[in-house]
Amino acid sequence: MAEALEHAKEAIEHAAHHGSGHADHDGGLGPNFGRNVAMLVAMLAATLSLAEIAEKKAQNAYLTYHITASDDWAFYQAKNIRANIYSLHAELLEALPPDPELKSKIEAARAEAKRLDDDEKANGRRQLAAKAKASERLREHAFHRYHMFEYAVGALQIAIVLASGSIVARVRPLAWLAGMIGVGAAGAGLLVAFNVI
Repeated sequence: MAEALEHAKEAIEHAAHHGSGHADHDGGLGPNFGRNVAMLVAMLAATLSLAEIAEKKAQNAYLTYHITASDDWAFYQAKNIRANIYSLHAELLEALPPDPELKSKIEAARAEAKRLDDDEKANGRRQLAAKAKASERLREHAFHRYHMFEYAVGALQIAIVLASGSIVARVRPLAWLAGMIGVGAAGAGLLVAFNVI
């Protein structure tokens, strides 16, 4: 971003220097060409700043959901191991010679294994798996948004460079191209911001 803003600053300074020139020095572009392009560069730079803020926000959301999904799956694995231990404990007790005291221990082990598998209050394995999958969906959405904002930021940086080049080279089509790319990038950024794409 620093490089793009430096280009924008140089373009504005160059435009201000040449914007006050006379018609015989403007190459047929008009005396306001430099000023108009300087305004274009300023608007592109402001839009670039907003797009980069949105890009960082999407990146932070991606990292947050990624960590949450990883934690949920780790918790799921821990509950899975505990449930398997209780199930194995019950099977081991059943393999022993029949004893009335063992029956209650077997039932308690089976009940605990079942509770660890499906428990609305304490987040059983089923609830944890659903929660982890929801976090994964949010993570993928945030990752998509991050990449789309990244494309918008890149396009805005290109637009600033083209606009700067139009002042130096005195080529009006470069300024128009920069404006079109900037409008397209800003529009795409808005569509991503409002979850349209």
